[in-house]
Amino acid sequence: MTTKIGIRQLVEFVLRSGDLVETKNSQNTALNGARIHRRLQKERSKDTDYESEVYLKTDVTMNENQYVISGRADGITLTKDKALIEEIKTSDQPYEELSDNTLELYWGQVKVYGYILLQEHPELKHVTLQLTYFQVSNEVVTTDEKTLGQAELEKFFEDLITEYEYWITLRAKLRKSRNDSIKKLPFPFDKFRTGQHEMAAAVYKSILLEKRLFVEAPTGTGKTISTLFPAIKAMGEEKVQRLFYLTAKQSTRHVAEETVKLMASKGLKLKSITLTAKDKIRFPEEQDIPPEENPYMIGYYDRLKPALSDLLTNEDAITRSVIEKYAKKHMVDPFEFSLDTSLFCDLIICDYNYLFDPLVYLQRFFVEKDTDNFFLIDEVHNLVSRSRDMYSAEITETSIPNLLKKAKTIDTKASEDFQKQLKKVRRVFTQMKKVLREDNQEEKITADVPDKLINTLSKFNDFMGDWMAEQKPSDFLDEAKDYFFNSLTFVKIGALFDDSYKTRIVLDGKSLVVKELCLDPSHFINESLNLGIGAVLFSATLSPMDYYRSVLGGIENSLAYQLPSPFPVENQEILITQYIQTTYRQREFSQDSIVRSLNAMISNKTGNYLIFFPSYSYLKQVKKAFEIAYPEVDIITQKGEMDNQARQDFLDQFTENPQYTLVAFCVLGGIFSEGIDLRGDRLIGVAVVSVGLPGLSAENNLIRDYYDEDNGHGFEYAYQMPGLNNVLQAAGRLIRSSHDAGIILLLDQRFGSSRYTKLFPQHWRNYRRINSLPQLNDAVHNFWKERQDEN
Repeated sequence: MTTKIGIRQLVEFVLRSGDLVETKNSQNTALNGARIHRRLQKERSKDTDYESEVYLKTDVTMNENQYVISGRADGITLTKDKALIEEIKTSDQPYEELSDNTLELYWGQVKVYGYILLQEHPELKHVTLQLTYFQVSNEVVTTDEKTLGQAELEKFFEDLITEYEYWITLRAKLRKSRNDSIKKLPFPFDKFRTGQHEMAAAVYKSILLEKRLFVEAPTGTGKTISTLFPAIKAMGEEKVQRLFYLTAKQSTRHVAEETVKLMASKGLKLKSITLTAKDKIRFPEEQDIPPEENPYMIGYYDRLKPALSDLLTNEDAITRSVIEKYAKKHMVDPFEFSLDTSLFCDLIICDYNYLFDPLVYLQRFFVEKDTDNFFLIDEVHNLVSRSRDMYSAEITETSIPNLLKKAKTIDTKASEDFQKQLKKVRRVFTQMKKVLREDNQEEKITADVPDKLINTLSKFNDFMGDWMAEQKPSDFLDEAKDYFFNSLTFVKIGALFDDSYKTRIVLDGKSLVVKELCLDPSHFINESLNLGIGAVLFSATLSPMDYYRSVLGGIENSLAYQLPSPFPVENQEILITQYIQTTYRQREFSQDSIVRSLNAMISNKTGNYLIFFPSYSYLKQVKKAFEIAYPEVDIITQKGEMDNQARQDFLDQFTENPQYTLVAFCVLGGIFSEGIDLRGDRLIGVAVVSVGLPGLSAENNLIRDYYDEDNGHGFEYAYQMPGLNNVLQAAGRLIRSSHDAGIILLLDQRFGSSRYTKLFPQHWRNYRRINSLPQLNDAVHNFWKERQDEN
């Protein structure tokens, strides 16, 4: 496999030096930059000799291996006796304020293009290099030219390659060591569990076929090893060079780390890194100081390469603590150091947003498709709501009066300028409120882009970029920054607006809230997944499969695979109470039946139980009635805000071999309905009260209406499926190993309707409909009696 090296990647790695200057927040998104490139290129195309997006490549030998150095020149004008290469760059900063190193990187890139072009056209002795710089904030275009000859460009390129060869040699050694270890790597357990071998085979084939695979693998399958092991085996055969293991939670990232550690104990030599969010990994002494005073940023690039060499030579599993250790040793910013280190890693464990979020995705990996990349996406059911949030944004005028009030107390020209710009934003909000009031509306839904607001906010953002750089730290500056960041997000999301969006304008008291709502993020997810050669998207609950493939961008271009539960079906009794209705109108009348049914479940066997409700208000209502009816039962309750310690204290009460019954009242979709593992007799029953439909809301109704028009399944996509997912996740807390046994009690007659039963996963097919409280008592009693008889 010939390795490709991007020209920009090569130049930036070798030539970057000096301080780490955090990228100035701007309107210069990749989308905006591409538009500007096309605009300038269109102007140039009037010259018949001008050609845009010219692919250039050259082969080089480093460390006795062949590499392709390649990239696309923005524009080339080529005649029989003259050559000109144009490199277009866009940013908010004035050209004269660009740092020397930034200019060196810009020129370095176009010099490599010049070297390759003269290699392809030896009849030409010189090439003119033109740097065209477009300042986005005021559309000022600056051009600069240099004419260089073959000898000068040849020396520049050779020096570049000579320095890069050390890193190529290091990477080659690491990959050889990696591949040699993978070839000898055994499956790290004595045998495959039920379904594991089949899942591993499906993952391996997906990589070979460069496909996208959706997998439902019920609890106990061992999803992490069943995806990582075959993917790493394919890596050892050079089918893929880099794996991304993407998760929604810290707990699942930890499981991935432990899985790699397990394989390392069996001989695996592989560089893995876990990326931690910037605000969590920054050293305390870095907080609240500007970059130009931060000792970990001053001279960062001058210390980076020694730090990388030290780390990569001595460590394989690069966790947060490892990054912090070497960052402290070499005085480099830990977050940026982790990103730079990731370029040399085989496995990158990180949050969903590093691939999917349009505001924070990893630009060093995901600007364009890279066939070295393959994605493993865990707990992918969470990606539905997460991605919708990633591609939506809202802004309000709520904080504007307070900001203006504080600014007025600061008697400076800068404060006056700030007030002037913010008042322009307030004026647009005022005009939008006036329109609503004239129409006697408190809310307006439209398919139109809020162009006037976006344009005004865009100008405000341009102003703020320069203004913030000149301000001293203060509480006022922090508040102004917060509003700026919200404004920045709103403008950037506005650039994505298409038919899958609606604008929702709401008059909330005296303040106006404007939301850009992404109703269907599937095409954005699809575009992100296309940045690699394939992906495996997996979860314990992906039922119904067609729904998840649809909302996650996989209907036309993916495979689907559903595994059976590896645990004995008879260990789990699923009971549906046909005599209970929990719709809003019926809740008052069904409360007594719910309380008595819950008691029927817990009174037949001493143990620990989880009871889930769709809301805190409903939880409190039933809990109060239950405590009055059965005051002797020990009850604990999930609180609205619980930190890690409170969460752990809550779970610690689920003891093994309990001597008395414990009942925990919790909320569907909350911290105890996913990601907790209460094995054995630490949990023997789960009850779910109601089908868990999300509350009726204007935004959920917009999603319903969108999918009604798109595929005729609006209610299912907006309400039923999200609710059922929460139910399945909560019920999934029960059976965590082959020795676990218990009861799942579904308290709502709707669960027994075909509308729901047809959506149940395969291992729920033995459900039973219960028509009365006595029948429930008998069913629970008989289930535990059969377990006792078997033992």
